[in-house]
Amino acid sequence: MLSRVDPKLTAPQALCICPTRELAIQNMEVLKKMGNYTGITSECAIPMDSSNYVPISKRAPVTAQVVIGTPGTINKWVTAKKLSTNYLKILVFDEADHMLAESGFKDDSVRIMKAIVRCNPDCQVLLFSATFDDAVRAFVSKIVKDLFKGDYNQMFVNKEDLSLESVKQYKVNCPDELSKIMVIKDKIFELGQKVGQTIIFVRTRNSASRLHKTLADDGFEVTTIQGALRQEDRDKIVNLVINFDLPVKHEFPSEPDCEVYLHRVGRAGRFGRKGAVFNLLCNDRDDMIMSKIERHFNMEVAEVPSWRSNEDFEAALKKAGLI
Repeated sequence: MLSRVDPKLTAPQALCICPTRELAIQNMEVLKKMGNYTGITSECAIPMDSSNYVPISKRAPVTAQVVIGTPGTINKWVTAKKLSTNYLKILVFDEADHMLAESGFKDDSVRIMKAIVRCNPDCQVLLFSATFDDAVRAFVSKIVKDLFKGDYNQMFVNKEDLSLESVKQYKVNCPDELSKIMVIKDKIFELGQKVGQTIIFVRTRNSASRLHKTLADDGFEVTTIQGALRQEDRDKIVNLVINFDLPVKHEFPSEPDCEVYLHRVGRAGRFGRKGAVFNLLCNDRDDMIMSKIERHFNMEVAEVPSWRSNEDFEAALKKAGLI
């Protein structure tokens, strides 16, 4: 986007649309660092807090050359003629699978594209995503081909193999949810006090709040993050990943989200460092989902023989090179 902007033209020329305000803010931070000496101006188009809210009718027209934001806010600005599309040269969709899926932000995204093409059918459209299912891929091909001029290119990287040699993965069968918490506190944390930062993934905000309170009450230093990880959190070295809840597809809870599992494992052992992943299982459904993950990646995850045994957890952490 920075390479396409004319710094002398005081009008929006590049637009990046993100599914969440957190990702928009993160991308804006990166843009400002990379464009620090270019003189290019930018603005974040995200929902405002109530304390900072300004009615759209009272907003001044956007003059920033790069705009990064969420589809709902951008669509409102375009509809209210506060964000001109006359000079747009490039439109970027980040996490395009979420932006253009049936259950995502498709309607707002399509409205924005149609508004742009009416003024500037030569605008370049770029769609980035770690995953594209067949339905989204077909829709993207059709909508871009129907709306915009010229040919288009598609680049798909082969599905990444789970080949994280430095990360040891384990599964721990626990009788119930309380036992999962005990494993975290009394086994993993107690034995691995010096292993570095640990990140625990849970399924719901309520689970995150309960787990946070339990660990904090026992004196552990805990931070809860909801939504997309901030850049500073992404850059931290994480040695331990704990899947308190295995990742599943939102619309099909009995099916694992293998891409999310891959990204979670990727938080550990970054930059070639050693790391470990503990998957906490407590019922037949967890066992089934874990088995599907193993089959998907053609791997066998080692089992910690006993959730009660200090010796078994110590051996697992030693094997991972963390103690």
